[in-house]
Amino acid sequence: MDKSELLKKVEEECRMAELPLKEGATKLVFGKGNANVDILFVGEAPGRNEDLQGFPFVGVAGKNLDKLLKEVGLSIDDVYVANILKYRPPENRNPSSDEIKLHTPWLLKQIEVIKPKVICSLGNYATRFFLANGEVDEMDKQLGITNVHGKVKHMDFLGSKIKLIPLFHPAAIIYNRKLINEWNKDMTIVKNEIEQKGLF
Repeated sequence: MDKSELLKKVEEECRMAELPLKEGATKLVFGKGNANVDILFVGEAPGRNEDLQGFPFVGVAGKNLDKLLKEVGLSIDDVYVANILKYRPPENRNPSSDEIKLHTPWLLKQIEVIKPKVICSLGNYATRFFLANGEVDEMDKQLGITNVHGKVKHMDFLGSKIKLIPLFHPAAIIYNRKLINEWNKDMTIVKNEIEQKGLF
């Protein structure tokens, strides 16, 4: 079974699982993109448009992500995109620790199938999760993306060697246009990392 088929199987299992936030959501938002790639983008949670359509990053933040990927010669076909949470929190509120604990095993299953060599964490929650090596109770609640964005971290994440590249969430650019230059610089770092032969 190839990676795409394996991911579909995991998605169906996730759809059947009883998860926090499922009851109030419209659709499961599992992931999108190419399963046979080396680069994974991970955001926080679905928003309103994602909840309605069932795919991550389809609203304004998604358009920002597509545009910025294009500017460094990438498209959704070159990456896979997922979220920490698989269902939308009411009113887009911040996720609780319990919600993260119960949703992230599905993200870890996605990572296990894709086996990415580069993970780009979008925003605070995704970055904290990876820097805590998947240990939700160890997530540094004081850590801000402003201090770590664009800094490549070589790490052993749950037994696999990865390069973690924290990035501002594309939604942040909507509210703070000054971040565009920072994002463009960071995406250039991403491009350089994935263009290198022999990532490790």
